[in-house]
Amino acid sequence: MLQRLAASKSRWRDTIMKTRRWIHSGEDSQTAQSYTARKNSWFSPTIFVLGFIPVFTFALGTWQMQRLQWKVALIDELQEKLHREPIILPKRVNLSVVPEFVYRRVLLRGRWDHKNSMLLGPRVREGSHGYHVVTPLIRSDGTTVLVDRGFIAKEFADANTFEREEAGEVEILGMLRTSHTRNSFTPDNKPAEGTWYWADIDAMADYAGGEAAHVQPVFVEQIYGGSSQDAASRLSKGIPLGRAASVDVRNAHLSYVITWFSLSAFTTAMLARLVLKRRAQNHPRPLPR
Repeated sequence: MLQRLAASKSRWRDTIMKTRRWIHSGEDSQTAQSYTARKNSWFSPTIFVLGFIPVFTFALGTWQMQRLQWKVALIDELQEKLHREPIILPKRVNLSVVPEFVYRRVLLRGRWDHKNSMLLGPRVREGSHGYHVVTPLIRSDGTTVLVDRGFIAKEFADANTFEREEAGEVEILGMLRTSHTRNSFTPDNKPAEGTWYWADIDAMADYAGGEAAHVQPVFVEQIYGGSSQDAASRLSKGIPLGRAASVDVRNAHLSYVITWFSLSAFTTAMLARLVLKRRAQNHPRPLPR
């Protein structure tokens, strides 16, 4: 009798344990089926910005590459013009075609109109502060053009003791130029006070006498082809020193190309890293036991 009771009690205990295990396993299964990992959205401001910047900067780099090719071609064209034989300007210069002859060398003969000289500046040459002397040149045909004779040190300009050269006829070699490009930081010229910050050729021609005095708004920069020792001597004596026969067109487009393409590559790498990280976060993971 006792043995049967013990066997019955053991069977009930096993039945209860199996029932408990079955219930817990069902709850775990339901929990596992109902669990959904939190996913990060692919449409976030960070991803949008990092997706836009590489495309935008790559487009800017491509545009700067085209600008670089254009600037190199322009400089080559100007260099070719500069090395052509000098020309003699006609009596009446067609102003509409002057931009096509920029950097062309020209031969001029005439006498200086020193009383209408202008100081253009301030300017800096090899660390020395000073001005450029712009003097009308009255040609033998009676017409006048403006000539930038070159640089003088500030002390000669302030004392008005720079060399004006003799009053007879002179022959100079120069290159045709147009008005300077004025930026937003350049002050206004004050012709009444004799103050010229930038080369406004039309205003300078009017200051020198204008149409009534047969002054044409044509601007020539005198070329200096001597040695460096002679240049130093001229500067020390207050003799205007002309410019070198070279093309001084600024070309910084290569640095812009490198900057924009580098930024595009860097932001592309950042975007790829963010996408891989977001993908790993959204990948389903087993529940911890």
